[in-house]
Amino acid sequence: MNLFADLPPAFIVLIGALLVPLFRGHWRSAWVILLPVVAFINVACLPSPAEGAETISWSMHVFPWLDQPLTLLRVDRLAKAFGYIFALNAVAAFIYAFYVKKSTQHVAALIYIGSALGAVFAGDLITLYVFWEIMAVSSTFVILARNTERARGAAFRYLMIHIVGGLFFLAGLVITISHTGSIAFHGFDFATEQNTGTWLILIGILVNAAAPPLSAWLSDAYPEASVTGGLILSAYTTKTAVYVLLRGFDGWEPLIWVGCFMSVYGIIYALLENDMRRILAYSIINQVGFMVAAAGIGGPMAISGATAHAFCHIIYKSLLWMSAGAVLYRVGKSKCTELGGLYKTMPWTLVFGTIGALAISAVPLTSGFTSKTIILQAAEAKGLFWPWLILEIASAGVFLHAGIKFPYFVFFNVDRGLRPKEAPKTMLWAMGFLAFLCIFLGVYPKPLYDILPYRVDYTAWTLPHVVTQMQLLMLSALVFFLLLPLLKRTPTLSLDTDWFYRKGGRLFADLMDRSLNGANTVVSRVVNGRAVPAIAEFFRHGPSYLATTALLPIWKMQGHSRDEIARRRDRVYQRCERGAFPIGITACLAVLLLALLFVVSLATHHVHWHR
Repeated sequence: MNLFADLPPAFIVLIGALLVPLFRGHWRSAWVILLPVVAFINVACLPSPAEGAETISWSMHVFPWLDQPLTLLRVDRLAKAFGYIFALNAVAAFIYAFYVKKSTQHVAALIYIGSALGAVFAGDLITLYVFWEIMAVSSTFVILARNTERARGAAFRYLMIHIVGGLFFLAGLVITISHTGSIAFHGFDFATEQNTGTWLILIGILVNAAAPPLSAWLSDAYPEASVTGGLILSAYTTKTAVYVLLRGFDGWEPLIWVGCFMSVYGIIYALLENDMRRILAYSIINQVGFMVAAAGIGGPMAISGATAHAFCHIIYKSLLWMSAGAVLYRVGKSKCTELGGLYKTMPWTLVFGTIGALAISAVPLTSGFTSKTIILQAAEAKGLFWPWLILEIASAGVFLHAGIKFPYFVFFNVDRGLRPKEAPKTMLWAMGFLAFLCIFLGVYPKPLYDILPYRVDYTAWTLPHVVTQMQLLMLSALVFFLLLPLLKRTPTLSLDTDWFYRKGGRLFADLMDRSLNGANTVVSRVVNGRAVPAIAEFFRHGPSYLATTALLPIWKMQGHSRDEIARRRDRVYQRCERGAFPIGITACLAVLLLALLFVVSLATHHVHWHR
């Protein structure tokens, strides 16, 4: 039997990550490239459904847990498609990062990638949740690896948002398991399985999918990561969320409108943005919107279209992040207002970045055209006119911000006298590999179509598809150059919803500090400064005072002089201070206490009798 026939791909990457510190120099770089290569082979060796049986799945590595089966490896065509691209992208990313010497970043990135693979092949909700949370923690360390003040702030905000999303997921998971009595991870039927639990799970997933208004974490955190960190982050969190939506929420109609809103939202902010990596970050929101809408449309064509688009999106988006990262690595700048004229000394970075820009814009002969159009066809086939129209407009808008704006402002525009070297060779090799895939899958998409969850009857290369897409692209290009004077950026910063928790969170913390800690100070001053010393003083001198006060009438009745009474009072006071009560006084106090208890008991009995 094949060694990899039933081995979870996540284990290869996760265990290998722990061994990274044992290697040094180029051996370490070679090791981190080898791990995803082996994981890719592992995915390929996993069993596949027979022809015409696309929905059959295999479950292996099942372990009992509280009378429930934990399934670490559930294999079907959907899981394998995401497994392929996750491993393939990791290979390209680590070739690109061959120059990186920090083992901490490699370890964090590998654990992040391994947990994404674990989530894709998880067969139950508990296993999915565990890998989901490992992704959140490990990706935070990927951001922290840049080790700047801005990176640390972004990582903190990133982690807080994902903790909130994870809590939604966990609450929904608990409710769902309590209702169904099962931890199995299957599709939730929109007609019969709408309840608090499934909606909470959906909210938790949409947080990771970067659905507004909880999407600002992406544009806030990814650009603050290192050159390699931003590249790796761009591929896994949002696409793992897309995978869960495709498997668990196929046909949930509200997702159509969530996806449409995301596709438009991402375009608007990408057009407003000045930082090249923030442009690409907002572009992720736009592109994931197409996939979320496809999950809402549901059905074999939409699910396969979303899978194909996720596959191609990871490739061309990583290519764009590589191009931007190479510029940042050589120039040390990322704002469009500080860049320009780089085509003179970084021609290969320009060529590869332009191929990625054309692919994301779905230009014919690129992979974006052969994947995105399946989603549009699925919307049209179901008669969803308005979603189809919004996605068509959003598709044209992509060409504005990613297809033209990104390469124009970074490599052309105003020549600012920057003359950096071309990107390192390993960066160019990785970019060349992904650029080849963008063109290959655009010209010959059959290998991609063969691994999709469902075999759909679709041909991208038809005259209506090509003509419609070219018309949209030409219109977008015309709009861009007509509005170029307005699109030229000044050194500004776009405000997103993260402003509310950046500023509002600080104001809330300040308010809580002033109110709660202020009240705490007042209480401390009253209780510790006054009440406690008064009580202590009372218990220190109270018994002696009571004793001398009680004996004073007796001494006067006995006819003692004032001096004698004073001497007796001092003597009793001293004894009481030492805890030596006279027996008579103790007996009197005991009698008084018993009398008091008798009165209280009598009063209580009287009230009870009247009731």
